[in-house]
Amino acid sequence: MSDTVTVRIGLQSVRELEIEVEDAEAVIKAVTAAMSADDPVAWIIDAKGTRHGIAVDKLGFIGVEGVEAKTVGFG
Repeated sequence: MSDTVTVRIGLQSVRELEIEVEDAEAVIKAVTAAMSADDPVAWIIDAKGTRHGIAVDKLGFIGVEGVEAKTVGFG
C-alpha cells in the first residue's frame, strides 16, 4: 500500500483564504518575490506544514492579524 497525499485546488472565487503561519513576514516576502519575478505562484507553508500555492495575479490583499498587524494591498 502506498502513502497518499491530499491536494486541494481552489478555483477563482471572491472568497478569502485564511492560513495560520508562524512567520507573517515570510509570507509577505514570498508573495512579493513571486510578483517581482513574474512567478505565477507563491508557495506558503502553514503552521501545520501544509504547502499552499497562491496564484499571485489573483490577489487583492494580504491582511495580517496579530501584535504587529499590517495590510499589504495589490492592484
